[in-house]
Amino acid sequence: MTTTTTYIAFLRAINVGGRTVKMERLRALFAELGLGGVRSYIQSGNVFFTTDEADRAALTLRIEQHLEEELGYPVPVLLRTVDEVAELLAAEPFRGIEVTPDIRLVIAFLSEPLPADLAIPYTSPKGDHEVIGADAGAAYVVIHLRNGKWVTGELFGKAYAGSVTSRFLHTTKKILAAARKS
Repeated sequence: MTTTTTYIAFLRAINVGGRTVKMERLRALFAELGLGGVRSYIQSGNVFFTTDEADRAALTLRIEQHLEEELGYPVPVLLRTVDEVAELLAAEPFRGIEVTPDIRLVIAFLSEPLPADLAIPYTSPKGDHEVIGADAGAAYVVIHLRNGKWVTGELFGKAYAGSVTSRFLHTTKKILAAARKS
């Protein structure tokens, strides 16, 4: 018996740094792989699709290879099921932390768990972000804006060798709601 799974592909390196990809083209690239019901949400690389493919690692690699071949640069892909994202949000990882003019709440989707020796909670050397929690697939980060800006950098130090792509908490909620629509 095959099971169809709905995935959310959180893509890194889409529509940043001069690498522009129209969502129509991105959806077509996913459809070329035989994935079903392909849809996208906003311009930052969030794609929903269905598949019967059970091997998530192989599926991730297949998507990454296809995107790199077609776009000409690597695009890390972090796949999560709709249920996994719903569970993550239901756990309220930022419970009690308020968004203010200087604070943003970010979910960093991870390809690999954080290094075991990274003590959490972890505050960056410059104090611009705090990792307040993590599980195998995500880290929960409080960003302290400097002069109204998020100064991006290494969230976890040089010891982290995996891929990361981040979404604001409020955006992740909207992505989940969009993914649930048929």
